Amino acid sequence: MAPFLLVLGLFFLFLDLKHKLFFWRLYTTIRLESPMSWGAWVLMVITPLSFLWSASYLKELVPTWRWRWKFLERLEGLVIRYRTPIAWVMILYSLILGIYTGILLSAFNARPLWNTALLGPLFLVSGLSTGAATIMWMSKIHLERRLFTRIDLILIGIELFLIIHLFMGFLAGPEVQIEAASLFLNGRYALPFWGLVVVMGMVLPFFLEVLELRGKKIPAAIPAILILAGGLIFRIIMVEAGEATRYLY
Repeated sequence: MAPFLLVLGLFFLFLDLKHKLFFWRLYTTIRLESPMSWGAWVLMVITPLSFLWSASYLKELVPTWRWRWKFLERLEGLVIRYRTPIAWVMILYSLILGIYTGILLSAFNARPLWNTALLGPLFLVSGLSTGAATIMWMSKIHLERRLFTRIDLILIGIELFLIIHLFMGFLAGPEVQIEAASLFLNGRYALPFWGLVVVMGMVLPFFLEVLELRGKKIPAAIPAILILAGGLIFRIIMVEAGEATRYLY
């Protein structure tokens, strides 16, 4: 599933570009000070690696699977042989990809809501939480499911901690950041953010996962879907609210 989600994300990024025919220019240079350059190159590396990694397990999922061309068989054997180093590379690039979106937004200094160092870690922890929830939902192994349920509980706790400190920082900042925070405290984003993102996407799944660990019959799909929906809504709200804030009025 992950490779197809990456391709889907790349497709939507392409649609968002104003000058679509010149997207290739992102790959003609490397600018270490540019979050966009980092994101472009990370996606360039992790997307083919994700496809190769997933393809190397096809024969385990479908025992009758056979590759049509011999070079694909040799490539599969090579990937299987070096799965461990490939996994470490993918972990590193996945962490960079997870934090990249928040860092990219925080680089827009003209937007008070985005102008905070907490946005990158918050996006990363949110992504890790949705990933843990997906594994928890899809896993057929009981011990693995319980392990990722515990991991997700920790991640939700960290995410709530970062959200609280995000708004504490805004309220202790200049007037424009106080006004940005007011959009979530008593403005038009208050209900969708606290109701859909925090309560529905974090607090409710947290208690459902605790009940599941205590032996209650809670279908894994319910907290997982709530977390995935909350993670998506969180990103939509942060982007839209950020565009509504500025330093000059």
